[in-house]
Amino acid sequence: MGRIKKKGTSGATNNYLTRSQAVRKLQLPLGDFRRLCIFKGVYPRDPSSRSKKRISKSATPSTTFYYAKDIQYLLHEPLLAQLREKKALEKKIAKALGRGDLTDASRWEREHMPRMRLDHIVKERYPTFVDALRDLDDALSMLYLFASIPSTPDVPPSLIARCHRLTLEWEHYLIRSNTLRKSFLSIKGIYYQATIQGQDILWLVPYKFVMGAGRTGDAGGDLVDWRIMRTFVEFYTTLLGFVNFRLFTAAGVVYPPKFDVEAGEKGAELGAVKLEGRDASEQERIESREDVEGNERAQAEADRLLSLPADEPSDEQSDAPNGDLTTTEDAPTQTLDEFQSVDPQADTLLQPSPTADASVASHLFEPFTFFLSRETPRHPIEFLLKAFGCKRVGWDTTLGSDPGSYCSEDDARITHQIVDRPDLPLPSPPATDDDEEAGAWEARKKLLERVPGRIYVQPQWVWDCVNAGVLQRPDLYAPGATLPPHLSPWVKVKRGEYDPTVPLAEQNGAEVIEDDDEEIEEGSEGEEVDGVRGDEEARELEEELVDDEEEEADDGGMDIELAGSDDDEENEAPTKQAPDDWAGFSGDEEDADVDDSARQTQLELEAEALGRNADEIAAASKSSTSTEAKRAARSRAEREKQEEVERRKGMMSRKKRKIFEKMEFSNARRDEKAEGLRAKKRRIEKAASSGAK
Repeated sequence: MGRIKKKGTSGATNNYLTRSQAVRKLQLPLGDFRRLCIFKGVYPRDPSSRSKKRISKSATPSTTFYYAKDIQYLLHEPLLAQLREKKALEKKIAKALGRGDLTDASRWEREHMPRMRLDHIVKERYPTFVDALRDLDDALSMLYLFASIPSTPDVPPSLIARCHRLTLEWEHYLIRSNTLRKSFLSIKGIYYQATIQGQDILWLVPYKFVMGAGRTGDAGGDLVDWRIMRTFVEFYTTLLGFVNFRLFTAAGVVYPPKFDVEAGEKGAELGAVKLEGRDASEQERIESREDVEGNERAQAEADRLLSLPADEPSDEQSDAPNGDLTTTEDAPTQTLDEFQSVDPQADTLLQPSPTADASVASHLFEPFTFFLSRETPRHPIEFLLKAFGCKRVGWDTTLGSDPGSYCSEDDARITHQIVDRPDLPLPSPPATDDDEEAGAWEARKKLLERVPGRIYVQPQWVWDCVNAGVLQRPDLYAPGATLPPHLSPWVKVKRGEYDPTVPLAEQNGAEVIEDDDEEIEEGSEGEEVDGVRGDEEARELEEELVDDEEEEADDGGMDIELAGSDDDEENEAPTKQAPDDWAGFSGDEEDADVDDSARQTQLELEAEALGRNADEIAAASKSSTSTEAKRAARSRAEREKQEEVERRKGMMSRKKRKIFEKMEFSNARRDEKAEGLRAKKRRIEKAASSGAK
């Protein structure tokens, strides 16, 4: 007889450990245990509810479990010894402070406190460079967040400065390599996407508002656990430092680049980082040659624009395709292949995007010289412009230090100016000859007047050009103009869904929309459509009732249409004629002439009563008859299609039929939502057209 196996010694019980068991096994405090788990990438696990009671040995079921193999893996971590040494040294420092021995306490903390390095953990978690790029989304979002918050006792200034410097280095590499692809302005912040070595990296940058470091809860404590977030930032700074080193080295740039602290304090942003090549003299010679060539091209473009008539700058700008002022020699064109589907009913194939080509990104804004007004967000616009080829960006002195600014506002080489103020008219001149009023009027006139030949656009123009891969029409983004909708470049519209970029006539259900609009205009003039439950829905319910009555009349009360033949279609043909085409039983021509004359008399009486022409009423009645015929044919086709679907569902198994019904339900919800959005757009366009009239 074998030994009786003791309960809880094998199976799922040995696969998991509670958090208390893990802390006792590692002999660490809870805070150090959390730090070690974050560094090593060990996270809690959720076992199945069936085995939770067997795993938990306590009276109350525990909620936090870890894999036993993960805790065993942490026992061999070199950081474990450093954490224990740090804990012992903190006890000695506390005792020294209790005795009042400040000299020994400061000396022990300065000389004997262990400095933890996470280099080996980064190499261990990311064996290849591609693995590090794939896990860079959260790291960039966290570092950009910490680079924008104010310093607090929980967030020291040194940590904020380090995050800020690493993010500037990352942006400089994107500018140099032209790997930035898309950007989107959202409520949370600005989303950016870059493609490096085939890996798409997406991160979020918060807006630079005046914000607090944290919120206080009801009990008086912070709602944000800054210790955990600082642990993540400590690991992410090491990770991004490794990535920047690898990218800069591969690009032939010295890492780390020089950082001008004085210029950074004055708000130079990207201008505070100075890149140097492997050969400094060669790098300076290349940059000087590029600056000279860029200045010559910009000056030639500015001279050409200034030579244009001053009263017609906007006509030529609007006639240029996509608002491009360059010639065909300066703006390289590149055609991409288009994939056409063989089946017209199939989904639309994804076409290659021009933003996926680095050559397009490097030449999009290259021929232009930009100036940023003082009300615009300088850093994101400067970053986007330089990442897509522009090398000449100037801004107002109120936006930051002069180092890095290419020109002032009165420079003749400026081709585009980014403004974010309403297009206000010029003020009226002063009624008196007071010097102060005259000086104020001249200053305001100079502020609002436009330079001939310069294009004024709003900041959204930059983002829309980047996402589209081509320059957009600048007249749509003029100061004070109603901007086009700013759509996310990552949303792919599926078949049947609402697409705001496509006209309503080209989307699904366009015929129904046109018919509904015609009936609304003819039958309910001056009435407003509710949009939620109004005339359209009532009309649809009435159509369903009419269709059911016709189906019962045709099929003899049967719900399922049997397989028909040619004879059945011939028999049903006379019943499908319109009421106006029926000429009686005898087919006598005299009776038909009498009916026509009676109908003409009726139309004349209606026209006399309404004060309208008889021909107009006849045309309206004819169009309504054709509309009803189209609706009847469409409803008959839909009914036949639904009957075919019901026949096929009857031949399915129960499991497949349930799956198919769920799919139909989800598609119906999707179509209902899309139709609601189309109706909303139709109402907006109708209101805009009526307002314009």
